[in-house]
Amino acid sequence: MFRKTLLLACMGLLTACVSGPKTHADFDRSANFATYHTYGFVSPMGTDRAGNGTILSGHFKSAISREMEARGYRLATATPDLLVNVNVSTRQQTDVTSTGSSMGMGYYGYRGGMYGGWPAYSNDVYTTHYKVGTANIDVVDAARKQLVWEGVVEARVTDKMINSPGPAIDGVVTEIFLKYPAHAGAAAVAPVDK
Repeated sequence: MFRKTLLLACMGLLTACVSGPKTHADFDRSANFATYHTYGFVSPMGTDRAGNGTILSGHFKSAISREMEARGYRLATATPDLLVNVNVSTRQQTDVTSTGSSMGMGYYGYRGGMYGGWPAYSNDVYTTHYKVGTANIDVVDAARKQLVWEGVVEARVTDKMINSPGPAIDGVVTEIFLKYPAHAGAAAVAPVDK
């Protein structure tokens, strides 16, 4: 029983490492980021519903404004240089893991499920169901109506995130903007991946 508990705990830690936020970003290398000083938001945003702003959109706008202003951009309601849009989606994910069982008792317990002994021994099968969420942030050159930067993050959605979306969105936006390539009035520089 102890071995099974230990195995499940190790699998959980491994899954947590693998399922951490995966962040991707890309930008238009022909865009002149040095000419951008202001930003605004697309209306309606991808997170709005039936033409109405949502609380989710409000959380994203607040977090994005913090990140854009930290980079020297100013919010402009009329004719901003950049327009920002957000979209989110979730999907169900199922992982099935099979490990060989060697009965876990006595002399053969040292195998610890790493490999099987004889064909008569069974395999332990573990099934995990969870939600995966994806958030896209698009930054568009307002005059050219051309996407100049896209940041995407994908991560496991937890009950804590669902029950308290504000802090989760703050973290996601911070993670995505680590890959933003410029400051206001400065040329773009590709961020170094860690």
